Amino acid sequence: MPEHTQSTKPVFADYLRLARPHQWGKGVFVLIGPVYGLALMDRWLQVLGAFLAFGFASSACYVFNDIVDRKSDALHPRKKNRPIASGRIRPGPARLFAGGLLLLAVGAVFLVDPEHRWWVGGFVGVYVANVLIYSAWLKHMAMLDVVSLSVGFVLRVMAGCAAGAVAPSTWLLNSTFFLAMFLALGKRLGERRTMAGSTVDAEAIRGVHKVYTDDLLRMAVVMTAVGTLVTYAGYVEQQEANFGPSLQAVAAHTTAWGFNLLWLTILPATYGLLRCIVLLEQGKYDDPTELAVRDRGVQAAGLVFVVITAALLLAQRPELLGMGT
Repeated sequence: MPEHTQSTKPVFADYLRLARPHQWGKGVFVLIGPVYGLALMDRWLQVLGAFLAFGFASSACYVFNDIVDRKSDALHPRKKNRPIASGRIRPGPARLFAGGLLLLAVGAVFLVDPEHRWWVGGFVGVYVANVLIYSAWLKHMAMLDVVSLSVGFVLRVMAGCAAGAVAPSTWLLNSTFFLAMFLALGKRLGERRTMAGSTVDAEAIRGVHKVYTDDLLRMAVVMTAVGTLVTYAGYVEQQEANFGPSLQAVAAHTTAWGFNLLWLTILPATYGLLRCIVLLEQGKYDDPTELAVRDRGVQAAGLVFVVITAALLLAQRPELLGMGT
């Protein structure tokens, strides 16, 4: 129901939905640097501060974006039920709510030690500015829209590295950027596929679809998937010195050949990306991030990836399992 005809007073659940806490899952990118840098356990409070700061900041940005997009969202078969598009929350109270979320983000930054606090706060500030520019301008420009969104994920990784006092790897930043591009382009392809049988034109939902075509998006999705895998493979090779000896920690009888076990994570990563492409092409989802919580195949690939990575990281820190001397 359009916002000007809705009279029901908003409740706490409406504001909670408006903040989209489920999107905080993207904060996992904050953890990547500290996890691979084996700094998460030693600097967990600093990393938690960065995670919370990006969580609150992203929620505030979602509120601002929903205010701007409330008219187009009202035409979308799913987005029309959002609190602002449906009229359950008016733009005025929504702006105040967003301001409160930003204050919480600033407070979370102070969990980071003074030496790294300004770096984390700076990355959060750039993230917010980037999202606001996206909402006002860049989302109407083909390709720049997905580049802007992808930069947000890179900023999360860099903030996590700063909080964990870990130097960010160029390969890791590249892989993050291409993966985020894949997700953003996949979402646009998914929108076109799911809206194909609808009476509402995809251009009414997202104006940039005037430029995007199914073929263009298919090509871009495949290109960014390849870019993700190639750059991640480069990161795996870069970690040869760290994860080659892991084999000795896991299986002592194979010390004659220091195989880089981190390479094994490429297998579930490749399968997961390819499965996402298949499901997007079938029009079953309009957002690749939904696959992580709904599709068993993608979930299985993610679980295998996490288990292998966690096992190798723990092999580097045996004291965490009480195996150290």
